Amino acid sequence: MTVLIAGVDEVGRGCLAGPVMAAAVILKKPIPGLCDSKKLSPKKRDSLSKIIKQESFYSFGIATPQEIDEINILQATLLAMKRAILSLPTVPSKILVDGIYKPDINFNIEAIIKGDSIIEEISAASIIAKVKRDKYMKEIDKKYPDYGFKNHKGYGTKLHFQKIQEFGTTDIHRMTFKGVAV
Repeated sequence: MTVLIAGVDEVGRGCLAGPVMAAAVILKKPIPGLCDSKKLSPKKRDSLSKIIKQESFYSFGIATPQEIDEINILQATLLAMKRAILSLPTVPSKILVDGIYKPDINFNIEAIIKGDSIIEEISAASIIAKVKRDKYMKEIDKKYPDYGFKNHKGYGTKLHFQKIQEFGTTDIHRMTFKGVAV
């Protein structure tokens, strides 16, 4: 019997704007070069993301800024992970989640600290989630060009805080995050 391992990771937890996004990945075969998405250049992430999507079963889950404000960032992160897991096109034998918390879901699931650096499936999830969320934030930049989302992706940069002070908040800002409500 083949053991199908799904790796799960999230991106966007610390952002002031936009969704938190999770990905779940079951690799069909090993892929060279996988590591934590934060250690890769955008170009390398894009390249690996294409390979991962060709060589895996994968899915995404999101929690909206409104859900984040309503249930808090930790619960929203776990919700996005749960949505990603439940959207997989095939059922994994085991799920490995990056971090110390795991979603409340009826699967064989384990949380692994720094999993995105040591587990291929989690690294793959980290990469495709980052690429997808960054692409989403670039699209949002077209709706809100004054905020610079294509550059900071919603993170709390000096520029982002300045733009919030100058223009106020948008419907994608997380109103419960420090420094957002003006």
